[in-house]
Amino acid sequence: MNEPSSFSVALPNEIATAHLMADLALLVGPGDTITLSGDLGAGKTTAARAMIRYLAGDEAYEVPSPTFTLTQTYDLPPYPVLHADLYRIADATELEEIGLSPLPEGTLALIEWPERAPEAMPDNRIDIAFSHRPSLGSSARAAEITGHGEAIAKVARLAALRRFLNLSGHATSDRQRMAGDASTRSYARVIGDQGSLVLMNSPPRPDGPAIHNGKSYSAAVHLAEDVRPFVALANGLRRQGFSAPAVYHADLDAGFLLLEDLGGATFVQGEPPAPIVERYQAAATMLAALHGIDLPDTLPLAPKITYRIPQFDFEAMMVEVGLMLDWYLPDHGVTLSGMMHADFLVIWKDLLGRFDTTRKTWMLRDFHSPNLIWLSGRKDTSRVGLLDFQDAVMGPEAYDLVSLLQDARIDVPDTVEIPLLGRYVAARRQTNPAFDAASFAEQYAIMSAQRNTRLLGTFARLNRRDGKPQYLRHQPRIWGYLQRAFAHPALNSLKDWFTANVPPPIDRI
Repeated sequence: MNEPSSFSVALPNEIATAHLMADLALLVGPGDTITLSGDLGAGKTTAARAMIRYLAGDEAYEVPSPTFTLTQTYDLPPYPVLHADLYRIADATELEEIGLSPLPEGTLALIEWPERAPEAMPDNRIDIAFSHRPSLGSSARAAEITGHGEAIAKVARLAALRRFLNLSGHATSDRQRMAGDASTRSYARVIGDQGSLVLMNSPPRPDGPAIHNGKSYSAAVHLAEDVRPFVALANGLRRQGFSAPAVYHADLDAGFLLLEDLGGATFVQGEPPAPIVERYQAAATMLAALHGIDLPDTLPLAPKITYRIPQFDFEAMMVEVGLMLDWYLPDHGVTLSGMMHADFLVIWKDLLGRFDTTRKTWMLRDFHSPNLIWLSGRKDTSRVGLLDFQDAVMGPEAYDLVSLLQDARIDVPDTVEIPLLGRYVAARRQTNPAFDAASFAEQYAIMSAQRNTRLLGTFARLNRRDGKPQYLRHQPRIWGYLQRAFAHPALNSLKDWFTANVPPPIDRI
């Protein structure tokens, strides 16, 4: 076991305590434990209340002290939070009676008075020891933050985040939680005198096991390992006149960025969410404009440092569709014969091999509604604000249009998809009369099949490996998009293979 590591923070008032807990909330999640120690009135409940309110997104959220109830559970937007007070516990044997031994899974635990049952506290935890500092004011406190076990790395990251905010001039700015995504990144709004910025916490991605010809999955499919691709692409897109966020402050090694806040106007409305057609039209036109430019595969990153955009090569595309075999089919009890497995590979080799000689462009990769912001105050294609492009590759032109018009998270009816596909083709022909619409339609169908096959496997993996079952509800929609792609005659062989071997997903809505 590694030796604990710690650092100290001065907290002159409750606002400073709230900032500390918001910063910590950016780095922890379900399964983590934070113990809060200190004398009576030292600020333990104040700190727990601040974190719960931050996660709730409500500064007035009611958070009573659990001194008498002993435990209180909050079902908050990101995940459940358990708030416990052990002051009236005699010893660790009483914890089982109140549901704290073992601690509930999938929950962030905030535990006051851990010294009442020290032997029952998890080996992997963050302890915040509060103490009074009356010489600095009646509400002044100090906090000693210590990481134990696997939480040592999170405490070190918290110290780095605090340094980053201090150096960027935002140590005293307010924090506001933002929703995350399926990745390891997390976000917060940092609101100061000059307005709002977005703080991105993007820890370097671990390599993972070598499972594809000596490469991890992320390396094989060219997923970003750190924030450098994001910074390079953001600046590159802005130079071309597109609305990626400006990068104001960056710690490239640690993975912290302060970005322009593009706001929160989305491309969908209603319940269930549906496309705002005018905004989707602008997005399709924006893609046509981007794809009409001959774009470089190397971008400046810093003085004398460049970033080379990876190629979305045959290996990467094959590894992605392989998620169908590795995760989706096992979930449905399907075991392929050697011949059927070989047929799968042969069919995809033929389809994806057709892209060897096609023109490549910046394939932003996640060009869909959660990552698009409507900027009504700007004009033309600049109205489309862009997020989440750090995994961009040099790839087929059709991929991002598929991502937009066959959105994995919302229903895009074919009555919207087909006119927008036509809109894109018309825009391309306007700038390039030689644009081959028939060839693009085939490319679109193949990329639809590739992307949606990958997503069926990805969402099965998010459920089984990462404990995120909420993504399974999207599988029936993805299946429907896949059936649309199968209407193209180029996919007849793949359609027959799916019909013979792949059961449809269960409708979980």
